[in-house]
Amino acid sequence: MRKRNESVTLEHERPAGPPEPGCSLRPSLRLARPHGEPAMKRPLGRRYGLWFRLRKLLIWLLGVYIAIPFLVKICPAIQVKLVFLNFVRVPYFIDLKRPQDQGLNHTYNYYLQPEEDVTIGVWHTVPGALWKDAQGKGQPWYEDTLGSNYPVILYLHGNAGTRGGDHRVELYKVLSSLGYHVVTFDYRGWGDSVGTPSERGMTYDALHVFDWIKARSGDNPVYIWGHSLGTGVATNLVRRLCERETPPDALILESPFTNIREEARSHPFSVIYRYFPGFDWFFLDTITMSGIKFANDENVKYISCSLLILHAEDDPVVPFHLGKKLYNIAAPSRSFRDYKVQFVPFHRDLGYRHKYIYRSPELPRILREFLGKSEHAHHH
Repeated sequence: MRKRNESVTLEHERPAGPPEPGCSLRPSLRLARPHGEPAMKRPLGRRYGLWFRLRKLLIWLLGVYIAIPFLVKICPAIQVKLVFLNFVRVPYFIDLKRPQDQGLNHTYNYYLQPEEDVTIGVWHTVPGALWKDAQGKGQPWYEDTLGSNYPVILYLHGNAGTRGGDHRVELYKVLSSLGYHVVTFDYRGWGDSVGTPSERGMTYDALHVFDWIKARSGDNPVYIWGHSLGTGVATNLVRRLCERETPPDALILESPFTNIREEARSHPFSVIYRYFPGFDWFFLDTITMSGIKFANDENVKYISCSLLILHAEDDPVVPFHLGKKLYNIAAPSRSFRDYKVQFVPFHRDLGYRHKYIYRSPELPRILREFLGKSEHAHHH
């Protein structure tokens, strides 16, 4: 009896309602679904989450891409910074007061003052033949040697970095070994030079250093060598010198462009915006409005001294065709009718790119032949 009552009691505890066929399977089916569903949802959810994040990133990047041209137009100072790149100081950890740390132990560091509130750092490397004599000497000795019987090259570097940049230092060594004084400096706002960068200011700094050299070099030839953005400073300077009838003995342009607008359009930085609607208005007009022109193509029409252009075919920064175009403008110019104009290309297989022409074993011969004739014309 007790057993039967227990079974009746148990039966009454079950939910009321008519029994359904197969109802005993329902609990197992209900249990199986929760276990099965997450297994299917998890990869789907993960895929959806990844796509959502990717789409969010793409929208953000598109927003930044569209915003930058407007930001540049509203704040032209950004574009000025991108042209000069004077805030990029590579290598970072060098003491510009100690050129000997860069292997230039026949180099002296000066500071000159082109204008009030402007101080520029200058390096003077003497010819290799004077290396032993230079040891332990001070500024008066270095200044006096400019009057010794060696030609002088005033080197005007490009944007970014300092007068202590690796490829620049290597060029000083090559030129020194060939018997040239090399005088180079950082424009105002570069390296340890004090002042605010501008095209006018850079040109004035170069003029000040040129006059400083001429006051000490006597009858020795003085050549001007500009590289990259420094070619813009160089032609500005030489045009001014020719107008005041004190031209240098020759001008050497390494990796030059025609003008800053054409260079900016061709620069790798501009690739992603080159086909952006209003590219000229957003970017190029902003450069011009900031007073930056570096018009090599205009300047060469007013220059009257020998001109040598060096350009590597594989230059990724200043395209080879811009250097060739500049030569084609200069060569027939009336201002050069009594002077030599020469264009020397370096084949792309050599791999000299934008800043390694100094490695060319042909460079000493090229300079000797070109500047030898310039020296003859100077003395004549």
